[in-house]
Amino acid sequence: MWDTYLIIPMTNVLLFVYDFIGHNFGIAIILFTILIRAITWPLTAQQLKGTQGMQELQKDKEWLGIQKKYKTDKEKLAQEQMRIYKERGINPFGSCLPTLIQFPVIIGLYRAIITSLAATPLSLLNLSRNLYPFLDVAKIIPLNSQFLWMDLGRPESIDIFGFAFPSLAVIVVITSYIQSKLMTPPSNPGDQSAAMGNMMAVYMPFLMGYFAMTFASGLALYFITSNLLGIAQYAMMGRANWSNLIPGRK
Repeated sequence: MWDTYLIIPMTNVLLFVYDFIGHNFGIAIILFTILIRAITWPLTAQQLKGTQGMQELQKDKEWLGIQKKYKTDKEKLAQEQMRIYKERGINPFGSCLPTLIQFPVIIGLYRAIITSLAATPLSLLNLSRNLYPFLDVAKIIPLNSQFLWMDLGRPESIDIFGFAFPSLAVIVVITSYIQSKLMTPPSNPGDQSAAMGNMMAVYMPFLMGYFAMTFASGLALYFITSNLLGIAQYAMMGRANWSNLIPGRK
């Protein structure tokens, strides 16, 4: 079921785009990322709405009064917090949802890249069996995995004075952090859900960076493109919380 509904369709879409644009796998991954962003736009819009609601809540007089009144009673504060969220239609975990939904896409894309590159005769045979009829195997296989200085089927690094520096992984961490912080609403002491969002904004970029450093560099290219598109979307909608990028800024 995993292969049928995720891996095989993603592989075929990647190869279709690759063939359509003239056999450039890097550009195919970038265009595929744009397609994924377009498909998941409703989730992104919901995420932005939830973040705006959280930002407005931090200035709400009723909520500020509740925090002051129950600052020593954590259980009652949590109950009142959930009541406020329900009344205002706020999903406290809305900013985390799109990130979590990315995981199946990440796994699927990694498998699709490895499957498409077909490094062995057996994998080439398996690939040919799973391609849709509109794709001509003879025209697109073997795949050209070179893009700029990268081999998209292998982890990326550049040599700096004899040290293998994972430049794409570093860019993934930076862009993931910026995107996460732009979407993280300001928090007040005792706001547990906001504190969890802040924690994820710190840890998730490093997890993404680990994936980018360990797996095929085509995955890192997907991360970077997706992050830059996300930052651009938030900025164009005027919803980006730029103050979060300044350390210590409330």
